[in-house]
Amino acid sequence: MKLVALGLAVAGAIALSDAAAAMPAPPQPACETARVYSEALAGVSVLVLKDGRVVCESYGQGGGPDAGHEIWSGTKSFNGLIAAAAVQDGLLTLDEPVSLTLTEWRDDPARASVTVRQLLTLTSGLRGGVGRAPGYGEAIVAPLSAAPGAKFQYGATPFQVFGEVMRRKLTAAGRDPDVLAYLKSRILDPIDARWSDWRRSPSGDALLPQGAVFTAREWAKFGEFVRGGGVVDGKPLVDPATFAQLFTGTAANPAYGVSWWLPVATGQPDVVTARLDLGVHAAELPRDLVIAAGAGNQRLYIAPSCGLTVVRQASFDPATALAARRQTDGWSDYAFIKPLIDAYCR
Repeated sequence: MKLVALGLAVAGAIALSDAAAAMPAPPQPACETARVYSEALAGVSVLVLKDGRVVCESYGQGGGPDAGHEIWSGTKSFNGLIAAAAVQDGLLTLDEPVSLTLTEWRDDPARASVTVRQLLTLTSGLRGGVGRAPGYGEAIVAPLSAAPGAKFQYGATPFQVFGEVMRRKLTAAGRDPDVLAYLKSRILDPIDARWSDWRRSPSGDALLPQGAVFTAREWAKFGEFVRGGGVVDGKPLVDPATFAQLFTGTAANPAYGVSWWLPVATGQPDVVTARLDLGVHAAELPRDLVIAAGAGNQRLYIAPSCGLTVVRQASFDPATALAARRQTDGWSDYAFIKPLIDAYCR
């Protein structure tokens, strides 16, 4: 185990350099509590920033500041920011019909009514499920299993449909049609954040529901961008009104916004929703806490009112998890984040 506690000044994107790591400070008890809890459940990294300053950073079980780890469904939360950038660029609106772009959906009354917002809130009616993400071509012909807006169905397909929407929008605008190139140029380059890898389907389509690989430090840069309201150096990189809407749940599942999890109590029976136990403790947590969450308990927690950004990563073998029919292995988001909230959210 390696534990580093740092205090770094930042301007715009956070600066997490090896040189700065040469200035260790005694770790706070809450950092040690988080580290011990995380590592007991296959954790490889914990990184905590308070007001843009790194207050604790720890690595174990093969983790390190330069080691990228797949964040699995933590990838999904990039989609909301892609959409907010696309709104600012005049490419789309959240409430436009998907069939405005996927013209082959127009002859099906149910599909014709699906909106971009419904894709990204997982209320489009497209069948849910955890597992392999389809390519864009396969995703856009997937059947609906519920009326649009009526039911929350966690799964990969809606994000791949969104990928095809973005591909066609970018093509029509005369831009590079690769959605990852768009994300990189519009958001990640301006905040100086880099992925270690980002998987694609066999057909070459970017995987938008899963597949991003980030170091803890690089994922934290994205978290800091969100904590700052999507603004860098006083300039909004995405549409502000759309950005604000990313963190509002739906009637179908108030604990899920536009690609972001929220600590809101819900009677939603979905098993993925139930894995995050923050809703039952909502009264004890910052009201503006938002979470990007992936299998194996990959987590990015952001609480703007506290100036707090927290990354937690872990080793995860999906084949083993599937065989065991479990993904959480005793993990509690509340047990991990509450000591950090108590220590730094004052």
